[in-house]
Amino acid sequence: MSQNHRQIKLGAFIMATGHHIAAWRHPLAQADAGHNIDHYREVAQTAERGLFDVVFVADSPGGWDGASEPEVRARVGHAAHFEPVTLWSALSQTTSKIGFVATASTTYEDPYLLARKFASLDHISKGRAAWNVVTTGADVSKNFSIAGHPAHANRYERAEEVVDLVLDLWDSYEDDALIVDKESGVFLDPDKVHKVNHKGKFFEVAGPLNVARSPQGRPVVVQAGASEAGRELAARTAEVIFTANQTLADAQEFYADIKGRLGKFGRRPEQLLIMPGIFPVLGGTEVEAQQNYEFIQSLVHPAIAWSIIKQYYVGVDLSGYSLDDIAPPLPQETELNKSRLKLVSDLQAHNGLTLRQLYLSLATARGHRTVVGTPEQIADAIEVWFSNGAADGFNIMPPILPTGLTDFVDQVVPILQRRGLFRTEYEGTTLRENLGLERPVNRFVARANTTQRSA
Repeated sequence: MSQNHRQIKLGAFIMATGHHIAAWRHPLAQADAGHNIDHYREVAQTAERGLFDVVFVADSPGGWDGASEPEVRARVGHAAHFEPVTLWSALSQTTSKIGFVATASTTYEDPYLLARKFASLDHISKGRAAWNVVTTGADVSKNFSIAGHPAHANRYERAEEVVDLVLDLWDSYEDDALIVDKESGVFLDPDKVHKVNHKGKFFEVAGPLNVARSPQGRPVVVQAGASEAGRELAARTAEVIFTANQTLADAQEFYADIKGRLGKFGRRPEQLLIMPGIFPVLGGTEVEAQQNYEFIQSLVHPAIAWSIIKQYYVGVDLSGYSLDDIAPPLPQETELNKSRLKLVSDLQAHNGLTLRQLYLSLATARGHRTVVGTPEQIADAIEVWFSNGAADGFNIMPPILPTGLTDFVDQVVPILQRRGLFRTEYEGTTLRENLGLERPVNRFVARANTTQRSA
């Protein structure tokens, strides 16, 4: 597809009741959404009606993610929710075109089981699965037989090995390995089923995977890390990046940096799509949009406000501060989420925010870009970044659900379509077809061909 005919890719980034930290308290939110399959079905079908490429749920193998104070624990509205691969397996049966991105941790999950469940989801959905690769920033080691949360560098070293191992496992079967000839009694061609025989620093896995190659070749690989290690992993292995940027300049820097790294891995720019998150607060007028924004911000309880702040000020004594004091500099080092700490630190340093202004900025979408305005203004904000080297698409983060997504589909999508920026029908049936990504060559076949050429 030529540069002149680029079209925006859209993901619906789903937090159960919505992305705002206090979304569950909003009168229009589905408060029991985390365990309400009918709610998720409605959201997925709305996204498909809006011709979105994917629906995506972030996930953590922890509960309160570090919330230690009872008052905070009692007020966290997103503590309990479905496991994502299980959820998407069910919802793939009530949709036909939209893709499903599920998060799974390279730090806390076994590669063989991870490969098996995502390959199964790809078959169940007929080629619409994607794996969001995370190393897990939060320390949830007490839920697993692991002696403490691994350091950031160690998590990414392990992630490199896990991703390569999973990709090999997904390609255990060549496309035509299954013969299934009842008359001859031959079920498969053993020469086209491959053991991985992986021996690395962290894992020894023989293989093959016991799931055949899927309709789109293998699930799409998504990544969200923006640290140096995260950027390298993404440039080498990812096909979609979900990222958080506050300004056009920062988004352009990230876009150019990631695209510029692809060549050394033998990849082309169109083989990786970059999709920043955007938190749209809609209103029929600017005044109405601002009122909607102020109302949902008013629902943040003070205990939650302080908990938002403290998760970034680890080891810093804030007992002498009030919410109206200028926020002190944030710590410069962490073994948790390095890219998010830098984003929040830059937000505070560049704007001189008070602690109240800081938590209000983070309560919406945890550092992702917030845009408040009319449907036309939201569409303008999307077009500017898309047209100026900052994005290939966007991860839409509705403040509340289900209405936040419904409003975007009904009010913003038609504007983007009228401008020729967004599809009016799906291009294909698999996620790769709709994202414009090539069907990957089987890794074992590619290696064999390389060996033959060099012989």
